[in-house]
Amino acid sequence: MSDAALWTALADPHRRAIVALLLERPRPVGEIVEACGLSQPSTSKHLRVLRDAGLVRVRQDAQRRVYALDPAPIEELDAWLAPYRKLWNRSLDALGRRLDETSDDATEDPSPKD
Repeated sequence: MSDAALWTALADPHRRAIVALLLERPRPVGEIVEACGLSQPSTSKHLRVLRDAGLVRVRQDAQRRVYALDPAPIEELDAWLAPYRKLWNRSLDALGRRLDETSDDATEDPSPKD
């Protein structure tokens, strides 16, 4: 699996919706089609992209194909995002402190303005 394939697979909102469904539990193609409101051929194309990117695995269950998430690429993505998450947390912490200071300033001067 390449990083480009992973990002390309997750760039599409329909594929992200499929990933979200599979986060709950493995599902047969028919359930994915029904839940996403896409045609069966369109859903199969999206599943193929997700499979080629390594995000999902498929197993045969009698006549059905059952898809499940493969957590490894998600873990790799999480590791890649970790430094950015720290940056976001610092920025959000700074914003929180600033809002607290602004709120404190507003409550310290309750004198009416004439």
